[in-house]
Amino acid sequence: MAKGKYRPYGTGSEAARRNRLFAIVLMLLIAGLVVLIQLRKKKVSASPVSEGEIPKVSLSDIAPAAPSRPEPPAVQIPSSPSSMPAEKPQTQPEQAETGGSVGAATEAQTASPEIQALIEKAVEARKSGKIIAARDFLNEALQKPMSEVLRDEIKRQLSLLAGRWLFSREVLEGDTLTEWYQVQPGDLLTKIANAYKVPYEILMEINGIRKAESLQAGQRIKVIRGPFHAVISRKRYTMDLFLQNQYIKTYRVGLGTPGHETPRGLWRVKPNDKMIQPPWTDPDTGRRYVATDPDYPLGSRWIGLEGLEGEAKGRTGFAIHGTKEPETIGTQSSRGCIRLHNGDVIEVYNLLFAGQSLVRVED
Repeated sequence: MAKGKYRPYGTGSEAARRNRLFAIVLMLLIAGLVVLIQLRKKKVSASPVSEGEIPKVSLSDIAPAAPSRPEPPAVQIPSSPSSMPAEKPQTQPEQAETGGSVGAATEAQTASPEIQALIEKAVEARKSGKIIAARDFLNEALQKPMSEVLRDEIKRQLSLLAGRWLFSREVLEGDTLTEWYQVQPGDLLTKIANAYKVPYEILMEINGIRKAESLQAGQRIKVIRGPFHAVISRKRYTMDLFLQNQYIKTYRVGLGTPGHETPRGLWRVKPNDKMIQPPWTDPDTGRRYVATDPDYPLGSRWIGLEGLEGEAKGRTGFAIHGTKEPETIGTQSSRGCIRLHNGDVIEVYNLLFAGQSLVRVED
């Protein structure tokens, strides 16, 4: 048998040198990892649009994806909380024989000089950090006849701006729709919210208030001058949300099936009929559902409506509510109610004020 080569144990000094060498290598690896992380962070921060940044609105770069089907007439924009007059759509330019749609940039350039001027003013205001001025210019432009492609892009920009001036803790200079409020002794959050015609839940959300009862005298909170209103397009399956006359954002909705169409006309959020997953009885089968049923159909919220004008006048039993079937959003799928995704209906629930908020349903 061959004898193995004799290898003596290393001395203490040799072991120490090996340990130091291992420690140096480990430190180099850690340093390299830190440098790599920093480089990746710089790469992200150098991207054209960072998180929270508002993309530019301009006449040359507004070019969302072409619609897959012909656009319907313009969605009605309310001019006052009590009356929401319809707007006449602008005649669309003819498309080329190739079937290509006219891009938003081209349509912006062919819009009226007044609309072009308002968009350019909004661009300059946003560049100067004047969010409220930019918002007001774009909202003014939205009141005027224009193509649906351009209208949708202006709405998108206004929704982005709302993240700054509305859905934040900031009260921006020049804003007449939000303000600071100094809590007085004996004040309740519900009392303050009622005075401003908004649900107390939205005040909790934007002020980071965990419990309504934790409000303290002397505390300064941001408040919103309500009420909010909504306009629903049956052709587009959309709900446009407004704060007074200021456009905020658009939601996709599901509406009534043929024979149970969602009635057109003016509705109001019914007093004492905003509920979280209330019991519901199917009028066709008589079955009573409760929230714990696996096939409970109403989703996360119920916002009851009462009819005021048009086909809606005198009608009851209709509501805006969530759904257990999100795939039905954008279709005729309900018995006449207005369906929203469960996350969206929670947001709308926290914005529409019972007895004051109006909902107009139109073609």
